[in-house]
Amino acid sequence: MIGEGYKHGDVVISPLVYLVDDDRDFREEMVFGLSRLGLNVHGFHNAAALYRACAAKPAEIVILDIGLEGEDGLSIATHLRALQSVGIVMATARSSIDDRLNGLEAGADAYLVKPIDVRELAATVMAVNERLNRRRAPSSSPAPRWALEEGGWVLTDGMGHRLRLTTSERHFLERLFSERGKTVDRRALVEAMGADIYDFNYAHLDTIVSRLRRRAKKSDMLLPLHAIRGSGFAFPD
Repeated sequence: MIGEGYKHGDVVISPLVYLVDDDRDFREEMVFGLSRLGLNVHGFHNAAALYRACAAKPAEIVILDIGLEGEDGLSIATHLRALQSVGIVMATARSSIDDRLNGLEAGADAYLVKPIDVRELAATVMAVNERLNRRRAPSSSPAPRWALEEGGWVLTDGMGHRLRLTTSERHFLERLFSERGKTVDRRALVEAMGADIYDFNYAHLDTIVSRLRRRAKKSDMLLPLHAIRGSGFAFPD
């Protein structure tokens, strides 16, 4: 039964679920209903709030509306899928075949159309999480353990991959690592790089991040660096 949670042997496991929807009534109704059914669920109204939560503690399942203000659900799904192994459930009023295809192509594991019964949503979350657990089970690979070495000049993931950093990248990451799991605002990052906060082109921060992600990918490193829209950046703890 749903209310009994997920069982692994004799241990009941409830996945961490984040639900993102800017319709307050729907969000609160689903969070309440899913919680009553035994799920550990938290609701957020936009992408920035979600990314801050993910930086502090990544979710196992994310439920997304597509039509969000600011960054939409498709963009969020693409971003999450590129960064981590997370279950993604679309819960939206958009019902056309093109919308469904776009959602699945963005990385959704399931696509539900509103109105949605909370029991169906809970069952979908359970099914997606079960599939993910089976997929992860055969692998005994350790999770990345990110660190800065050699005086901060080398980024390592604890799995044998290393990336030598530029001066800007080093100062940028050192500032993020000093507050792992928290959002560091753009001004603080510019100050950490020794630049003038009044003359600095803040769009250059996005260029630094894009280049860093690209170089990390070439070194087989999937960098869990979150851009928090309108705020700053975060590196998970």
